[in-house]
Amino acid sequence: MEPAIEDTAFELKPSPPNEDGATVEPSIVPHYGGTDDGQSMSSSTSLTIKLLQKESGPHQTHAEMEDSRETVYFSDGVRRIDYIFAFVDHDDEKKQKQRYSFEANLQETFHLELERVDKEMSLDGRTSFVKVNIPFDVACLYAEKLQIKVELHEVPCEEKPSGNFVQKFMRLGMGGSVQESNEPQNLAVPFRNDLREAFVLDNPDTFLSGAMRSRIVYHILARCKYLDDESKPRFGIDRLVNNGTYTAAFTMHDSKYWQDSADSPEDCARARLYQQWGRPFACQILQPHNLIRAYYGDKVAMYFAWLGFYTRMLFIAAIVGTICFFYGVANARDTIWSKELCDENIGGKIIMCPQCDQQCTYWRLNTTCTATQQSYLFDNQATMFFSIFMGIWATIFLELWKRYQVSLAPHHGLSLAEQAGERPRPEYEALCTKHRYNPITQDDEPVIDRSHVLKCAPICFSISTVLFWISLVLVCIMAVIVYRLSIFFVMASNFPKQLRKNEIVRDLITPAMVTALTASCINFVVIMILNQLYVRVAVCITNLEVPKTQTAYENSLTMKMFLFQFVNYYSSIFYIAFFKGKFVGFPKDYVYLFGRWRNEECDTSGCLMELTTQLTIIMVGKQIWGNVQEVILPWVMNKLRLRGSKSALENPNLKHKSRWESDYRLQDLGRLGLFYEYLEMVVQFGFTTLFVVSFPLAPLLALLNNLIEMRLDAWKFVTQYRRPTAARAQTIGVWQQILYGLAMLSVVTNAFIMAFTSDSIPRFVYYFSKHDTHNDTVTHTMVGYINSSLSVFRIEDFQPWSVPNTVPYWFNNATDLNCRYRDYRYPPGEAHQYELTTVFWHVLAARLAYIIIVEHLVFAATFCVAYMIPDIPQKVLDRIKRERHAMARIVREWEVQHLRHSLKVNDGEMLSDEIEVDTS
Repeated sequence: MEPAIEDTAFELKPSPPNEDGATVEPSIVPHYGGTDDGQSMSSSTSLTIKLLQKESGPHQTHAEMEDSRETVYFSDGVRRIDYIFAFVDHDDEKKQKQRYSFEANLQETFHLELERVDKEMSLDGRTSFVKVNIPFDVACLYAEKLQIKVELHEVPCEEKPSGNFVQKFMRLGMGGSVQESNEPQNLAVPFRNDLREAFVLDNPDTFLSGAMRSRIVYHILARCKYLDDESKPRFGIDRLVNNGTYTAAFTMHDSKYWQDSADSPEDCARARLYQQWGRPFACQILQPHNLIRAYYGDKVAMYFAWLGFYTRMLFIAAIVGTICFFYGVANARDTIWSKELCDENIGGKIIMCPQCDQQCTYWRLNTTCTATQQSYLFDNQATMFFSIFMGIWATIFLELWKRYQVSLAPHHGLSLAEQAGERPRPEYEALCTKHRYNPITQDDEPVIDRSHVLKCAPICFSISTVLFWISLVLVCIMAVIVYRLSIFFVMASNFPKQLRKNEIVRDLITPAMVTALTASCINFVVIMILNQLYVRVAVCITNLEVPKTQTAYENSLTMKMFLFQFVNYYSSIFYIAFFKGKFVGFPKDYVYLFGRWRNEECDTSGCLMELTTQLTIIMVGKQIWGNVQEVILPWVMNKLRLRGSKSALENPNLKHKSRWESDYRLQDLGRLGLFYEYLEMVVQFGFTTLFVVSFPLAPLLALLNNLIEMRLDAWKFVTQYRRPTAARAQTIGVWQQILYGLAMLSVVTNAFIMAFTSDSIPRFVYYFSKHDTHNDTVTHTMVGYINSSLSVFRIEDFQPWSVPNTVPYWFNNATDLNCRYRDYRYPPGEAHQYELTTVFWHVLAARLAYIIIVEHLVFAATFCVAYMIPDIPQKVLDRIKRERHAMARIVREWEVQHLRHSLKVNDGEMLSDEIEVDTS
């Protein structure tokens, strides 16, 4: 299959002298495609390959290299290093041919400048390096092509804050996640090469930031041709790195992180970032956004801006959640039903039915006294308010972030919304064999030649693979449920009698608690294992789909990964919240799983405490494991590499490592590095919102984790990772839609948890239905709630396979041969014995009414909030208009100047003095 990728190459030609006879700077005339086909490319590069074998850039002596090993420039000290290639030459002729043709095409077609550092000058004596520099004129042309914004001369960026109270409040709520620069800035517009005089180009090396230059160079490298077997052209540096031709290709850091560079102390952004942002004890939330963007690019800066904004908004949720928790702590022992349950004369005399068949026995209700008091910490009146608050908080957070990221877009050079559209991925272009007319751009664009069957095949394969792995997760969850049933049966029947006699152990280490803890830990291990496996599967099937653009690629991978993560992390929590204890039956007619295991029951205190345990273990465990995997692992790997390099320092010809070799031994972030960072935070957002009523301290844990996460991410970006190639980013992408989906879903899940998992609704029904009237005064009470919430069962009605094998010694002395269970059914002996009572239907109606009222109330509030907060701030709209006005004025002035130099009268004089143009 013949690839169809092409990109603009530029031919440098001297400009003719001007009217005064002086020579102006060289102009650049573009021509398209370095070669027409594979055969012509082979013949055109054969001579170049031979020349590069003798001389691939200016080689340096040992003495020259020792003087410049810590530099970020070529050996001449003038040309800056914009990119680095590293390779280990194993006398592989195929890889040598690919390298030589690739480097030759970079020089001949794209006019990049290269300089090779031989392997004798590396610490291991095996690795060679190639320095890459993009000349100023080439950088200017690609800056125009990629619509990079550059500051204008004498056009200040005047953005005076409005005095409106609402807008001041909005800035207070959203303006503190990043630290803006106080330096005066000029207005920036997309660069035009024919209008260079209008832009700030005082220093050709710094008019584009390092991030912009690396982005331009990577754009070229990703589309540069090289020869493969049988003179077949291939494309892109990524393919060469993947097949081992180059061992690495990266942008170099500008200095060591702990000190400035000797050759350019004024331009050491890495050291400044470490001091202001990356130090472990730099605990401030404000981040140097402009410096991060100038050094790492828009995409990294957008991630850290979002992380800082999310962390700041968590302060509010954490404060409210902590207040709700302490409200439960203050009232846990003072509730009437807790006192009744713990009372020896009330709860101590209520005999509960066995929780499993044969091996389990009868038990007293007051044995759950401690668990009931603990559950009230999270199941109280304040929790109902907190569920409504979090639904509104999530909407306010997302709406404010939408405004904030729009206000950041002009600083990222993206306020004009990418009018030319996003370019296809090199992997897509390499497979294109046909061209198709695009009615929008009115140009022929490359497309992949696929039949309708082949077009559907990758999609069908992706869907089936995703469904298979989701089914695998559900099977694992079912296996954990079977484990829960089995271990509870074993613990209930074989729990040591010595431990049962101990009051503290009996209250804390119960079979239900042991089952919940061990099952949660096992479920967490299964989640981590499946997560590691699915990451590779998701990347593989997304590559098979061959998305056209990088945004489409990331969106496709994001949806696969999040769908799997959603099922993987939340399915066990959904089981406890909405299924456990809901389909148990009653002692005469229990429901069995697979006809063998009796379904789990909730404790008398409810399933909310177990839901809290499951949520805490998975959430905290994931955060700890994520920090270990993201920070400690790269640190250990870098230490191991450093130990290996120290042994090489015994080489008498070398005194220290070079700047590029130090970066080469750092970890590679990869093109999907930020993807995993976003995924981690979005999953945490789900834990914080979807089930927050079961654990009001979840926002506090998320806040503490994010304060550490933000500092660790900054530290590892500055010290442990190579400098990533810059990329554009106008928003956080599809993650924003996922966050909106989670926010809407959280309203439903929290309402259902409060209605069906919590005991708040049955308590409210009892409170308002039980009242005493004395002297025309109605008094509501909770006295007798425990007795009313338990139904009576006659032990003679047990099925033969449910009768316990043993009974406790105190049961024989009991006068009442009945046991109690959680339900609303008529007692034995009545006409409708064991049928549901009217109280059950009253409670069910109240639960459904609560869900409907809360959902409509929260959704109405969120829609009002979304309507009241404009998506685009007025200052951004004003800035866009100023950019367009400034660009139009500059173009008109350029046209006037061009016209003045081109129009001449018959006597040879210019007509410029007679031309009057309105430039307002």
